[in-house]
Amino acid sequence: MINIQTLRKEYTKEALDISIVHCSPIIQFKLWFEEALNAEVNETNAMVLSTISSENKPSARVVLLKGFDEAGFSFYTNYESKKGKELAQNPHACLTFFWPELERQVRIEGVIAKVSKKESDDYFAVRPKGSQIGAWASPQSAVIASRDILVQNQEALENKYAHKEVERPEHWGGYVLKPDLIEFWQGRHSRLHDRICYTLQENSGWKIERLAP
Repeated sequence: MINIQTLRKEYTKEALDISIVHCSPIIQFKLWFEEALNAEVNETNAMVLSTISSENKPSARVVLLKGFDEAGFSFYTNYESKKGKELAQNPHACLTFFWPELERQVRIEGVIAKVSKKESDDYFAVRPKGSQIGAWASPQSAVIASRDILVQNQEALENKYAHKEVERPEHWGGYVLKPDLIEFWQGRHSRLHDRICYTLQENSGWKIERLAP
């Protein structure tokens, strides 16, 4: 049996100093994201979305980032899913990226809101048809008796939309997280990691600080 306590990796690739980061965390994220793409990090846009239920119980899952700019970080999902229901009750959430090939992590906290219907329509229109049908076929997060239900739904929908475009379900669309905290983490030797944190200050922009690892 593997002794998990002995699993250990030293981080030695890069350093992160407060003097070299960009004054904008969005631009700093863009720089790191592009480096992750260039390094061919597997699923560069995969991120953990953490939400809180009405009972204050945390929940997390991996979703895919589909865009980011000064307005925030966007992704798409079923509004009636567990995460959708939790976000309707409590819009505060967190996104976490981990790029092990670069020994980096980015943590983003903020408030989530739905994107416009037009934005959801525009993105839905460019999805593969199979993914469009999947948005209709799966009652996401609901209990189902077997996978056969999904297969039957899919087949029925493929026949329905065989010769026409698939319209976006009202229960499916985008969210955007508007950040108020973004932390960049660079792994370092002996667990003395570099952590640079941007915190949004009311009426004064972003405050940049170094945190102890």
